[in-house]
Amino acid sequence: MRRSLTAALAVTTLLTPLALVATAGSASAAPVPPRTPLVDFNHDGYADVAISSVGGWQGTTPGTVTVIYGSASGPDTAHATFGRATPGVPGDPQDGGRFGSQTAAADLDDDQYTDLVISGDGNAVVLWGSALGLHGEKSTELPWRGSDVTAGDFNGDGKRDLVTGDIEGEPDPGDDLFGMSVSYGPFTRDGKAASKQQVPTQREFGESAFVVGDVTGDGADDIVSSHGFEERAYGSQFWKGGKNGVSTTSTPLAATYSGAIADVDKDGYGDLIVRDIGNNYEDMPYQKGTVLVRYGTPDGPSATRTAKITQDTAGVPGVGEVGDEFGSSISAGDVNGDGYADVAVGIPGEDIDAVTDAGSTVLLKGSRTGLTGTGAQAFQQSTTGVPGVSEKNDKFGAQVLLSDTNKDGKADLTATAPTEDGTYADSGAAWYLRGAARGLTVTGIASYSPRSLGLPEDRVEFGGALTR
Repeated sequence: MRRSLTAALAVTTLLTPLALVATAGSASAAPVPPRTPLVDFNHDGYADVAISSVGGWQGTTPGTVTVIYGSASGPDTAHATFGRATPGVPGDPQDGGRFGSQTAAADLDDDQYTDLVISGDGNAVVLWGSALGLHGEKSTELPWRGSDVTAGDFNGDGKRDLVTGDIEGEPDPGDDLFGMSVSYGPFTRDGKAASKQQVPTQREFGESAFVVGDVTGDGADDIVSSHGFEERAYGSQFWKGGKNGVSTTSTPLAATYSGAIADVDKDGYGDLIVRDIGNNYEDMPYQKGTVLVRYGTPDGPSATRTAKITQDTAGVPGVGEVGDEFGSSISAGDVNGDGYADVAVGIPGEDIDAVTDAGSTVLLKGSRTGLTGTGAQAFQQSTTGVPGVSEKNDKFGAQVLLSDTNKDGKADLTATAPTEDGTYADSGAAWYLRGAARGLTVTGIASYSPRSLGLPEDRVEFGGALTR
């Protein structure tokens, strides 16, 4: 049976990519080392984590987003939850609406507070950051709905921009070709961008995901777009950012899905780290999984300096098995403080001690020679010190995020298991592991769930998406 791309991706993990930003420069000059903008809704210097409870595709939950604020001890138990029913948030809650299935964090109005864009049912909305964090009052409706959204700085002016998987106006009759819209900041509080750019991608049926970051070292973020329709995955495309905005011509790449851009070898160029998926989306749930690295150059992702990492790579814990989906979720950050970006990899289909799809995560460490399996670490609910028990279909590692929640200069791991059972089925849960000089550690580990946070539990799939 032929299915829509949306239906095909229902069995995969959705994520919004890691955004990187730096000050303006030029490709001919020394590269500007990329950096990860801090997601900090209350501007206290601690990274905050926004976790979506999107429910299943046939679910009855309207969807919500819960913000866990960072602190000196890591994620604070203080939190705030937002949905269509939150006072001030435009729109009405809809069962199965999956509010929060698409999110992006960025300081859109340039006031030093990170703002949160939330999409799902109806038009997207912006919750504005403040000294007290996010709140629903005076949130703003945006003029688009349902498309993928990712933040970056695509013209290198230091202001945050948004790219969405839509384009104004209809394609030519019978053409079926779509594109992406780039909205340049700063934004006004009524949601208006400083300027907009329409970029036709010459691909059918729009984009399925974006990966954003500065590959070329010129201080402007670039875009890698993934494409497909029904079961077919088309080749991804690289779009260079620059002082005049996003180029309208692209470099073709192999078909990939989601990922991150980060400097794993500390040469000043952002490296593209993505899931290599072949040419069929419907094959993804049955794949062992492969992480593809294309190292950054002044011209974009290298075609010759590349690497593929699987669970069969030397040093990587575990064994590649059908359905593991190694690389289903990818996030980058410097976990051990050595200046090299490390990469967290989700493996939601990993079987643990014959427990089907219990799920796991692996940390791959950056180095002078790039990303390898040397010193890699694995964590799952069967790891000593990790709360919980590996159970069938937990899918631990369905979403992973590296961010410095305790402001010690080392990125910490948030890993989720959206189909973890609590009091009710598929209530979901999240775990926090601290970064340390030797990598991730279970010392000071924490976990939280809808029950521990006092939220609705029944099939909400807490952790179905993490904001980047």
